Amino acid sequence: MAPPSDLPDPSTRPSRPSSNQEGPEEESGSDRQAHVAGMMVGTALMFIGFLDVFLSISGGFEINVVPLLIYFSGIAVWANAVVENPTIRYSLMAGSVLISLAFFHYGEVLFWHKQVVFWSTVVVVMYFMFNEPKQAT
Repeated sequence: MAPPSDLPDPSTRPSRPSSNQEGPEEESGSDRQAHVAGMMVGTALMFIGFLDVFLSISGGFEINVVPLLIYFSGIAVWANAVVENPTIRYSLMAGSVLISLAFFHYGEVLFWHKQVVFWSTVVVVMYFMFNEPKQAT
């Protein structure tokens, strides 16, 4: 144990930030919970919409626009919760809202619409399956 004269002076020590002062990279607990909830809700909406599209392709029956509206609203919710880059986030959100409005206005889902949604979803899932996440250092 060091003698008291060798201990550093408490007034010269750098102060620690208090628990309510967080850096720009850290999230509070409620922000993190909101992001996780948004990710879960968005993923669930995308899955529900995609399931209808997939079953209509494999079963050969037609669907109305509601499953695609659910699917693209799920993309908007998911992008808002997960994507960190604001340009990409708001581009995804605006694109999904515009596509939803186009389907709502058009009022019909053709076979090629379902194929585009199916294969683009497959490509996105494969990207996330084989892309390794960045390690926080």
